[in-house]
Amino acid sequence: MGTTAASATDNEQIHFRTCTLCEAMCGVEIKHDGEKVLSIKGDKNDPFSQGYICPKATALQDLYEDPDRLRGPVERTADGWKSISWIEALDKVAAGIQSVQQKYGQNAFGVYLGNPNVHNMGGMLTIKQLLTSLKTRSRFSATSIDQLPHHIVSMHLFGHMLRIPVPDVNRTQYMLIIGGNPLASNGSIMTAPNMRQKLKDIKARDGKVVVIDPRRTETADIASEHHFIRPATDVLLLLAMLNEIYAQGYAKVDSRVAGLAPEIDRIASFAEGFTPESVANITGITATEIKRIVKEFCEAESSVCYGRMGISVQEFGLLSQYLSMVINIVTGRLDEVGGLMFPNPAVDVVNSSGPGYLGKRHSRVSNLPDFNGEYPVVAMADEMLVAGEGQLKGFMSVAGNPVLSTPNGEKLDEALSGLEFMVSLDYFVTETSRHANIILPPVSPLERDHYDITFNGFAVHNVAKYSPALFSKTENEKHDWEIYLELADRLDKDAPEAVQKERAATKAFGPKFLLEQALKYGPYKDVTLDALIDNPHGIDLGPLHRMLPEAIKHADKQINLNVDFYQTDLVRVKEMMQQYDNQEILLIGRRHVRSNNSWLHNSYRLVKGKSRCTLMLHPETAAQHGIEDGQDVRVTSRVGSVVIAAEVTDELMPGVVSIPHGFGHGRKGVKQKIAQAHAGVSVNDLTDDTLIDQLSGNAAVNGVPVQLEALGANADNVANAVLENSIDSIDSAIA
Repeated sequence: MGTTAASATDNEQIHFRTCTLCEAMCGVEIKHDGEKVLSIKGDKNDPFSQGYICPKATALQDLYEDPDRLRGPVERTADGWKSISWIEALDKVAAGIQSVQQKYGQNAFGVYLGNPNVHNMGGMLTIKQLLTSLKTRSRFSATSIDQLPHHIVSMHLFGHMLRIPVPDVNRTQYMLIIGGNPLASNGSIMTAPNMRQKLKDIKARDGKVVVIDPRRTETADIASEHHFIRPATDVLLLLAMLNEIYAQGYAKVDSRVAGLAPEIDRIASFAEGFTPESVANITGITATEIKRIVKEFCEAESSVCYGRMGISVQEFGLLSQYLSMVINIVTGRLDEVGGLMFPNPAVDVVNSSGPGYLGKRHSRVSNLPDFNGEYPVVAMADEMLVAGEGQLKGFMSVAGNPVLSTPNGEKLDEALSGLEFMVSLDYFVTETSRHANIILPPVSPLERDHYDITFNGFAVHNVAKYSPALFSKTENEKHDWEIYLELADRLDKDAPEAVQKERAATKAFGPKFLLEQALKYGPYKDVTLDALIDNPHGIDLGPLHRMLPEAIKHADKQINLNVDFYQTDLVRVKEMMQQYDNQEILLIGRRHVRSNNSWLHNSYRLVKGKSRCTLMLHPETAAQHGIEDGQDVRVTSRVGSVVIAAEVTDELMPGVVSIPHGFGHGRKGVKQKIAQAHAGVSVNDLTDDTLIDQLSGNAAVNGVPVQLEALGANADNVANAVLENSIDSIDSAIA
C-alpha cells in the first residue's frame, strides 16, 4: 500500500499523486479505506495545480474498479477469450513474433505505440528495451496523428525534437490561440492546469486572449474575441500575418534571439505576396481584422502565438507550426517573459535522448518519410494489405486503439483482421485489441509509481513530483515495464551485457531506480528521489526563465531556421489557393473536457448525460441540406460514411461540420459495456488516409471534404429511441 499521509481516521487514509489522464499534471488527493476509494479531489497544496482538477480525475477510480478491465492475460480462441497464465502468454507472444520474423523477415512485424504511453513513468523509462528486442523498423505511433509538426520544427530550429517552447501563459499580456482549445484539452503541448483561470487572469490584468478556430469553442467563449476561419487555411493566415509584421515595421531582427538565427534576414521575403487582402476570402477573416490582430500582437507589452491540433493535423501542418514559431521569433517573443519559453524540467529528457531525424527511410507502399524511426500512421494499413517483400504479417499495439484514432479506421480494421499474429498490451478488449491473438494487460494507473517524464518538459511552470503506487498489484498482475522486460528477455537473449545488467537492475528495483539516476543528472542537484518522497505534494522549481542560447542543442548554439526546406512548401500553398473550393463542406474533429480520445468512454461518470457524439453544423448549413436539429444525417467522405444525429448550432461557421474524436464503440467483439452503450460513431471512419501533410507525413484529419444527406423518420429512428432508453436504464442501474 502506497499512502503518503497519516490516517485521517482509524480507517480513512489520504494519498497524494498526479492525475495521469491528460497532459495537465493536476495534483489529486485520494481518500481511501484500504483498497476502496472514497473520494478524489484536487490537492490544494500541489504547487502546480493548486487544487484544480477537471472531471476526468474521477476516472482514476473507475479504471481501477472497472469490471471489464482485464486482470490477467487472455487468448482468443474459437470459443471466445480464454484466460491463460503469464508464463504461457509471454512464451506464446515471443514465439508468435519470432515465427513471423523467421518466415517473412524482421520488418514483417510492426508495432504501434498509443498516446497513453507518454503518461506512464515505467513505460517511458523501459519501452526502449521492448523496441530494441523486436528488431523491427516497422514502427508507428500516435505522434503522426497529433504533434509531429511540433517535433520537426523544434528539431530543425533548436537541435532536438523535444526542445519545444511553451507559452508563458502565467505572465503574458496577449495570447493568440490558433486551432487550440486548452479549456477542453487542459493545455496540450502546454501543460497547464486550470486554463480557464489562467485565461481569465490575462484579461484581468488588462491583457487580451484571441482565439481563431472554425468552431466557437469553450476557450473561444471566454476569450476577448473569436474569429472563425475555414479549416486548413491557417497557413494562409499565418503567412499574411508574417507579411504584415514586416509591412508594418514590427520585425525585431536586431533582438537578442534574432541574433542567434543566421538566416533571419531571409524571413523578410518568406511570405512575400501573401497579403491580408489575398487570403481574406479563403480564410474568412477580413484583411482589416488580420492587420489589427498583427498590430495589437506586436504592440502588446508581451505576447505569444500558440498553435495546436487545429493547425497541426491538416495538409499544411508542418509549415503552419513553423510559421507560428517564426512569428514569435521575429516579433521578439521567443525566450522572453510572457512569450514563448523553454521549460527546465528536473528530468532532462533532451540531454538523455537523440535529437530526432526526418526521412532516413520511407514507407514501402506510400513512400512517406519516417521520423525518428517511426513511419506515419497513414501508411500502416497499406503496409498490412499490400502484398510484397516487407508486408506486415504480425503486429503489436501498445496502449493504443488505432482503429478509432487513425484515418480510415475501417481500412485498418480490415487489415488487422488478416494478420497472422497480433498481440496487444491493453487492459480492455477494444476495437483494436479484439483482433489480437493474445492480450497482455498491465495494472491500472493507481497501481503504479508515477513521475511525469514527458509533460514536465512542456509545463508552464517548473515543478517536480513523485507519487508511489496507491494500491499494490496482485500476484497475477504485472506492470507494463515488467511485461516489456520479460518479452525482451525472451526475444533478445543475446543482448549486450550492459543491457542485460540494466534489465536486471530494473527488475530488482523497479523503474524508480531509473528515475533516481535521471534526477542525478538533471539541472537541480537538490531534487533527488528522497526529496520528492519527502514532499508528496511536489516541489516548486520556479517560473520559466530565459534558456537561450544554452538550451539550443545544435553544436554552434544557433537557431537553424532551415528556410530552404520550408520555402519549398509554398508551391503547394499557392496551388491550394488557385484550386480552393469554398463550397465544400469540411469536417473537423472536437474534444471535450470529460473525454480523452477513446480511453475514458467506459467510465459511467464521464459519459452520463446528453450524448456528445453529434454532428455539429451551422443553421445555414443545416437549412441548405434540409436538416433539422436531432435528425439523423448520413455523412459521407471518400473513404466511408456514418449516420449521426444533427446538433444545429451557431458554434460552427457555415460550411463546416464537426464530429468528436474517439467514439465508434459499436463494433462487434468489444468488451466495454458502458462504452458500447454510448457507442457513437467514429470520425475516423470518415477521415482519409490519403490526405496528408506531404512535408511531414502527418495525418490531415481536419478539413476533410464530406457530403451530407438528411435521413427521414423511419425504423432507424425508432431503434435509436429504444437504444437510448436502454442506455438510460444502464446508467440508472450503475448510478
